[in-house]
Amino acid sequence: MNTSTLPDKKCVMIIDQNLPIGLIANTAAVLALNLGKMFPEFIGHDLKDNAGDSHHGITTIAIPILKGYGTLLKEMRQAMKAYEPNLTVIDLITATQSTKSYLDYVEQFESTPIEQLEYQGLALCGETKVVNKFTGSLGLLR
Repeated sequence: MNTSTLPDKKCVMIIDQNLPIGLIANTAAVLALNLGKMFPEFIGHDLKDNAGDSHHGITTIAIPILKGYGTLLKEMRQAMKAYEPNLTVIDLITATQSTKSYLDYVEQFESTPIEQLEYQGLALCGETKVVNKFTGSLGLLR
C-alpha cells in the first residue's frame, strides 16, 4: 500500500492475546472503526474493478495487530497519557463483555476508578518513533 502521501505516522493495535478469538476479532473491529473515524484520510478512494463494478476504498496504511495482555495494556495506557494529544490512543475496556448498550458502557467506564479499569485492547496512532517506543518489542498477534 502506498503511504507516500501520509506524514510519518504509524498506527497499531495491541490486543489481549488471552481473549477468546471472537473477542479478539470484535476488539479489532471496534478499534478499527474508531481509527477510521479519527483519521478518515487513511481510507482510500472508492474504485472500480475491471468489470466496472464499484468497491469502497480500504485503509491505505498497514495496521499491525500486536499481542499484549491485561496488565501490560493497563501499564501502557497509563504511560501513554504523557504523550497525548500528540499520540492518539483509543482504549477498549473489558466492560464491553458485560454491558448491554453503549450507555451502560459509558456508565461503567465513568464510574470505575482508573486503577480498576481492565483493558482488552488499545489502538495507537502517531509519529512512528513514539508508537515504536511503546510497541517495538511486541510480537504480532497470530
